[in-house]
Amino acid sequence: MVWWILRVIILIIGGIIGFLIQHNFYGILIGIGFCLLVVLLELLLSKIKLDTLLFAVIGIVLGLITAQIIDYIIFLLEEPKIIEFFRKFLWLVRIALAYLGLVVALQKKSEVELLDKDIIQKSKKSKNNLILVDTSIVIDGRIADIIATKFIDTPLLVPKFVLKELQTLADSQEHIKRARAKRGLEILTKLKEENAISIIEIDYPEIRDTDAKLIKLAKEINAKILTVDYNLNRVANLEGITVLNINELVIALKPVFLPGESFSIYVVKEGKEPNQGVGYLDDGTMVVVEDGRKFINKKVDVIVTSTLQTPSGRIVFTKPL
Repeated sequence: MVWWILRVIILIIGGIIGFLIQHNFYGILIGIGFCLLVVLLELLLSKIKLDTLLFAVIGIVLGLITAQIIDYIIFLLEEPKIIEFFRKFLWLVRIALAYLGLVVALQKKSEVELLDKDIIQKSKKSKNNLILVDTSIVIDGRIADIIATKFIDTPLLVPKFVLKELQTLADSQEHIKRARAKRGLEILTKLKEENAISIIEIDYPEIRDTDAKLIKLAKEINAKILTVDYNLNRVANLEGITVLNINELVIALKPVFLPGESFSIYVVKEGKEPNQGVGYLDDGTMVVVEDGRKFINKKVDVIVTSTLQTPSGRIVFTKPL
């Protein structure tokens, strides 16, 4: 609505300026007509993708530069008849070469976009697995630590649409989301400088959801997805895509306690059940101490009675020795 108001204002201003110049009705029509052409051009350009527009401009500029170079070469020939003939048709040559530059640039645009796939081909030749990074793992922040461990020795692929989603979150009204997204962008910038990640331009404008885009891209290039998003994990698995979920890795690396083993734990609070106490291991594993309420704010030796694996982590049930 705001845009249409601005367009109407432009037309009115055009009419006023036309009247001030011509001082008659025709001046008003000329001013409005000129501004109407500008508005129509604006509407046309708004429907053209920015990358397409840039390629078109580059093509036209290169065409005009080529025409100028030819003009200079003809001038160096010092043949009056040729120079005179060429100068008569100079604008025709410029228009023709500008058109040629425009068409060639737009036709070759798709080939430039395919340069992203060169990264993919190189990775396949080196027998490295392709790994796509999603938004959640960037916001999580542990991606830099993962790369630093050298367990992943191939550059991670970050789709441009993931960057766009991060930028949107960085502009969010919620302070926590905004702060974590900005930190994620800073991490990616650092990793890009270290050549640890590669940005790929492949996008699917017809798909709005970032996760859906990521799954489609992973299927097309036969890549894995690095994430901490539980819902994306489930959907990707249903689509037959291999998912590297860092949370699952953390759970798998937590120490396994068998019934009968003993250790010491600091009880920090009450449990859900009567007389229960709760403590936590260094890795965050919850330890429930039966009859441990009296040991709150104390360290106690316990023996493992059972363990329970949940989607959020492992719970160890114990009782005091």
